[in-house]
Amino acid sequence: MTGTMPGAGTGAGADAHIRPPRERPDHIVVMGVSGCGKSTVAADLARRTGRRFLEGDMLHPEANRRAMAAGIALTDADRAPWLAAIVAELDARHGAGERTALSCSALRRAYRDTLRGAAGRLLFIHLVVPPAELARRLAHRSGHFMPAGLLASQLAALEPLDADELGLALDATRPPADLVAAIRRAAGEFGRNEGN
Repeated sequence: MTGTMPGAGTGAGADAHIRPPRERPDHIVVMGVSGCGKSTVAADLARRTGRRFLEGDMLHPEANRRAMAAGIALTDADRAPWLAAIVAELDARHGAGERTALSCSALRRAYRDTLRGAAGRLLFIHLVVPPAELARRLAHRSGHFMPAGLLASQLAALEPLDADELGLALDATRPPADLVAAIRRAAGEFGRNEGN
């Protein structure tokens, strides 16, 4: 199978398994650009399965938050301490015997490679939404430090999952509950609220 779904970087389409896991993942990383719904989906996944929800944006250093709020796109150097903080959090949760559902943009392959350095098995879920719908969602979002003006830079930076990466690309124009169900099927995740 090919490494990405048709239009995976810019629009929606049929769901595509990139490389399904052989074992239940310790960490499920719900990834994608701003406005794709990753926090909503990861939080609902955690609620339905008993995983620990981790909001990647909350682990950004304050300097990164200020830069993004000012409309300044982050560099790889800016993101390095953020990714290190996420790995440390995943390590801590794994050490405590907890499985996690993490929302994290994970835009570039190199960022995902860094995250894969964390203890435990990772599964990446790429939520794919057409740019026009992303812009509409961001225009109606409030209370977040990431301005809509940075969407173009995120789309330019996005590197969809490669064929050798454990993951799934999902058409995220569907309701969050449908996405969570698809993730649970792909991950073999049968949690405390099975059937909900």
